[in-house]
Amino acid sequence: MNRIVVAGAGTFGTSVAERLTWNDKNDVVLHTIEKDVAEDINRNNRNQKYFPTRYLNIKLRASSSYDVFEKADVVMLVIPSKAIVPFSQEMKKHAKGNPLVVNLAKGMSDDGAFITEKIPFTRTASLKGPSFAIETLNGYPTSFTFGGAKEDYAYFKENIIPSTGFSLDYSSDVRAVELLSILKNMYAIAIGLVSGRYNSPNVDFLVYTKAVNEMRHLLEMFGCDKETIFRYAGIGDLGLTSLNDLSRNRTFGMLIGKGFAYDDMNSGATVIEGRRTIKLIGEITREKGLEKEFPLVQALYRLMYEKESLNSYIVTALG
Repeated sequence: MNRIVVAGAGTFGTSVAERLTWNDKNDVVLHTIEKDVAEDINRNNRNQKYFPTRYLNIKLRASSSYDVFEKADVVMLVIPSKAIVPFSQEMKKHAKGNPLVVNLAKGMSDDGAFITEKIPFTRTASLKGPSFAIETLNGYPTSFTFGGAKEDYAYFKENIIPSTGFSLDYSSDVRAVELLSILKNMYAIAIGLVSGRYNSPNVDFLVYTKAVNEMRHLLEMFGCDKETIFRYAGIGDLGLTSLNDLSRNRTFGMLIGKGFAYDDMNSGATVIEGRRTIKLIGEITREKGLEKEFPLVQALYRLMYEKESLNSYIVTALG
């Protein structure tokens, strides 16, 4: 049996864990700090806090104990990006083997480093792609890019995901996969802004094309493989996040585009990541004197952090 621990029993963690149980060779445990959620899953086969109307596979178990990491073959990290470094350090105290630790969170650590570089395990990977939680739970075919060592990719593809309905493509550049997952939230806001103003596919794809080009240049700027943009984690995840109204980042941009104030729209974790990325990338590109090469980034930065008008953003985005 493949002993898998999915850390994080929120919407996406629960969805991923449910799908992994479809493979009869997977023994899946959801780890959660919410003891009521663990009890609900174990007693009722439900996670009513996040999916109040759904039943889960009776094989899926949950725990709040770190002991579940002792013999794990694979650990999937589906917790907020800010929590991953301290969580993985605590997990390290309990893991007795050398598990494959796969990061599904989208964001950077507090000091601006890539999360996988801060996880204290020797076998780390990144798994990112166009995957809304509810569609994952509903069993729709879902795709990811696996960023990591080739042998870990082969192991994951051949042993973990058969019968789950998950599809994988591959990149050896873990940093590229991580970076794309960070950038797509920012550009989803960028496209949402013009969607809110115009509600026009013509305009959406005008900005979408500019976003793809800027993302390729940012991959190059960070020393990553720019061809990774063509993987599921690239144009796939950007398309899902920026062009679908289930996306909170797109919705955040759309509300601003429709004229709503955004100073208090900062409570959702995904939205915080999008705004945080705008600040981070906006400042980095300025420090490097690359404002002209990244007009969307700079227009977003001026709108969010220098109180420039929405009309000024629109002029730059569509110019």
